[in-house]
Amino acid sequence: MNRAKKMDLVLFTDAIEHIVKIHRIITTELGHALLVGVGGSGRKSLTELATFIANYAIEVLEMSKGYNFIDWRDDMKNKLFIAVGVEASPTVFLFSDNQIINEAFVEDINNILNNGCIPNLFNLEDTTNIIESVKEANKSNPEFKAISEDNNAILSLFDKQAKNSLHCCLAMSPIGDAFKRRLRMFPSLVNCCAIDWFLPWPKEALQSVAEVFLSTVPDLPNLAGII
Repeated sequence: MNRAKKMDLVLFTDAIEHIVKIHRIITTELGHALLVGVGGSGRKSLTELATFIANYAIEVLEMSKGYNFIDWRDDMKNKLFIAVGVEASPTVFLFSDNQIINEAFVEDINNILNNGCIPNLFNLEDTTNIIESVKEANKSNPEFKAISEDNNAILSLFDKQAKNSLHCCLAMSPIGDAFKRRLRMFPSLVNCCAIDWFLPWPKEALQSVAEVFLSTVPDLPNLAGII
């Protein structure tokens, strides 16, 4: 995973425990995580670190102004499923509730968690391209030769690789009615995910963070005579 900027993290005990939990989830077969906590609790940063430790790729969608359902489906197709289905590269899809512009996004995620795919995501042209891409990716694999002329078998291999390689990490806040409503409407958010609660950090954690960041602040001059 490549990052554009350095991550300044203070790894106190609670943070390390969350990293271990997330790492265990994403390295489990068909493992998906529901990270429940308020914004700023470290859900995304710790997921990125756990993903790096697992040596997995990570996909975080960039949603610019005007982003809509068509853009979402294009991203699901081109940035996510084709990558994991063709190359079978373990990938974490990190998604947060503040990215839910359209509730249909959550329905698609519910389908991914439940079935490992999104119905009707690919058209005929996409399917043809997928078959050729899978053939190219497996041309040196002797085990693939037995199914190389069977398009249905190739598509089944694509679906299997996508399902086994994709791990969702969903960062959601429990505050408000939207969270409860989504859990009722899309039960796979609970049934198909391991839940990790990000509770308020303890006093020791806050103190350790303060000590690390304040240690780089230069000593201030004596202002007693000014104040």
